[in-house]
Amino acid sequence: MILLQMTVGVDSAAKAANTVAPIIPTEETLSIWQLYVEGGLYIMIPLTIMSMIAVYIFIERYLAIQKASKDDINFMNSIKDFIHDGKTDAAKTLCNSTDTPTARMIEKGISRIGKPLSDISTAIENVGKLEVSKLETNLSTLATIAGAAPMLGFLGTVIGMIITFHEMKISGNGVEISQLSGGIMIAMVTTVGGLIVGIISYIAYNMLVAKISKVVNKLEVTTTEFMDLLHEPA
Repeated sequence: MILLQMTVGVDSAAKAANTVAPIIPTEETLSIWQLYVEGGLYIMIPLTIMSMIAVYIFIERYLAIQKASKDDINFMNSIKDFIHDGKTDAAKTLCNSTDTPTARMIEKGISRIGKPLSDISTAIENVGKLEVSKLETNLSTLATIAGAAPMLGFLGTVIGMIITFHEMKISGNGVEISQLSGGIMIAMVTTVGGLIVGIISYIAYNMLVAKISKVVNKLEVTTTEFMDLLHEPA
């Protein structure tokens, strides 16, 4: 009995020694910075620069268009009163003190009073085109970024796949996932980066174009109102 107990004790100790403690998997997180670095700086840095330019253009143009779209009802009422009273100098002074595209258009029309109405209308339209051109400054750059960013991201995708296939080629039959992960990471991250910059730039561009269209409509309405004022009998 004593020998049997000793044998059982030895077997239990051996089993306990052979038992391996369960391995607790550690959770590995991936930060935005790690994605940025592992995505290939030769693609991510140009995308970052393009995104900064797009944000700057959007904010700067948004504020400029917002300022140009301010509607002052008293301005046109005052212009009508001055024109009816023959106070063209006072009307010009009011236009010069008002920093809006509408005021600059009306000022050009007032300076042409006395000439044929067609000449006045043409002069106002020319000023209006110049004002719209000013509002559209750098919009072409924003549109270029919206189209070029996804293409740049796709370039990173192609480069990443080339790296992946190169690793497969040099590894022969013993290729491992760890050897392919770098190229695949570059391919995926650059694609996401390019799409993000492109989508944001595209939305920003269309928002600015829509706001400029509203300003153009206001300028056309104001021009028509001013020309109707000149058509009225004295």
